[in-house]
Amino acid sequence: MDGYTDIAAQLEARLAELAARVERIEDDLRSPLDDDSEEQATECADDEALEAVDDVLRAEAAEVRAALARIAAGTYGTCSNCGEDIPRARLEAQPVATHCIKCAA
Repeated sequence: MDGYTDIAAQLEARLAELAARVERIEDDLRSPLDDDSEEQATECADDEALEAVDDVLRAEAAEVRAALARIAAGTYGTCSNCGEDIPRARLEAQPVATHCIKCAA
């Protein structure tokens, strides 16, 4: 984790934020539907949108956990395609990056 403690802290903070957002969405999805059938239709549509957002948040959380695992394993900052170092500026801008700029293009 040497050299990347600041990025690891940023990733940990993002993971906590994502977990909190997912929890709020799940709480909302667990709430019972209204007795009014018209209101139920609106709530069902809202629930579908929330489920889509939940999927996106969970996917991002998985990317963050994978980046943290790479930091712990000592492979963070190495392009998974060509094996070259990923520039620190790219990692600061996109902490979950797995490819250098050349390979990402």
